[in-house]
Amino acid sequence: MFHAFDNTGPNRPTPRPEWMALLSRAPLPLLERALADQTGAPPQWLRKPETGLYMVQGRAGGTGERFNLGEITVTRCALRVGGEGSAVGVSYVMGRNHRQAQLAAIADALLQDPARHGAIDDTVLQPVRQHLALQQAQQAARAQSTRVDFFTVAREAGSPDEGEDA
Repeated sequence: MFHAFDNTGPNRPTPRPEWMALLSRAPLPLLERALADQTGAPPQWLRKPETGLYMVQGRAGGTGERFNLGEITVTRCALRVGGEGSAVGVSYVMGRNHRQAQLAAIADALLQDPARHGAIDDTVLQPVRQHLALQQAQQAARAQSTRVDFFTVAREAGSPDEGEDA
């Protein structure tokens, strides 16, 4: 579920595919808070948010033949923040939330500006990384609580030969 882009090294700038992947999984309240003072002029829409379906593929055992698993709902949009000549922000987010797609595209456009990249990285991407790390830790804790150690169970049961040596 989590990839190498979830854990960037120190002093390493985040490349665009990595920050777009983070923005696609950022929850709406976090984006709203982080971009509250960044969204000055209204964006120029190149493609307003639209919702559609994507086919999701899986692999048997993670390495076998691909097969169609099912469809998921995805919302996408493209916009320009600033004016002509400014960067184009694009986003694809899972679900039907048009506002989340818009904010992710705004963040993408702002991150492409070298003068603002560091500040946006600190205010938007870093909280998203922390949120995703917390989610991963909670999921691991839930999975750990259901773990069964069969080796311990077998050891506690004892073997039939234990009583014969005494």
